[in-house]
Amino acid sequence: MENSPQYLFLASGVNNGEGFWIVGIKNCDDNILDDENLLDCHRKELIGTESAKDILLAINLNINNLLNELRNKKYLIAIPSKGIPFDIPLEIVENIFDFWLDIYKNQEAWEACLGLLKVRKRIPLTNLIESQSLKGNSKKWAIKIEALHTYVPSSLKNEKLNNPMWE
Repeated sequence: MENSPQYLFLASGVNNGEGFWIVGIKNCDDNILDDENLLDCHRKELIGTESAKDILLAINLNINNLLNELRNKKYLIAIPSKGIPFDIPLEIVENIFDFWLDIYKNQEAWEACLGLLKVRKRIPLTNLIESQSLKGNSKKWAIKIEALHTYVPSSLKNEKLNNPMWE
């Protein structure tokens, strides 16, 4: 029962007028769209519970890294009360979902990529890639992980102007 089959899914939804993407896990006996807030299921993979939890963790870390980087660069991203903002295009979320689902199939690659993702939480991998610090597959995976963090929204940056000193 501990590693029973589960659906790892990517769906869109609306909650109180706010649109969102959500990546989650559902029991394989349940219909994902039974949740009244979910509109459409974009990805659905039947895998074991432990695998689904591991992949979900990596996807969420990747999305959080991306959102934190956009916030640090002062992009206006509306954060919904639930899920991933619609400001992140579906294609970007699908690419992240697909990458982590696919890389999980190779344990050695998974461990290396998860390690690189954790490093990416602190610093961009571009310096390690350019300085030739990474070799072989690690470099190849670092380039792919860095590519999952390259989205830049078309929305304006939140640039606060300083008030004039005479006010």
